[in-house]
Amino acid sequence: MILPDGTYDVFVVDARIDDPAAALDDRVTHLSLTVTAGEHKGEVVDLAARAMRGEEFDLIGMPATLTVTDGRPTIRIDA
Repeated sequence: MILPDGTYDVFVVDARIDDPAAALDDRVTHLSLTVTAGEHKGEVVDLAARAMRGEEFDLIGMPATLTVTDGRPTIRIDA
């Protein structure tokens, strides 16, 4: 699912790290996010993030902010 440009409140429902032993800059974390508010509430977005801090069990259940600019997503985990 690709969302239109904008800022979205999301919730991490799943997280998987390709190679947990890799250096942080080389790690790829796959996230499944559910939009929690607005017109796209309930939609699930899957994305991969490089150099994301946190282990899989730390990320699952966390609220986050997804920003889409020019079709490119960025994610910020809200601690």
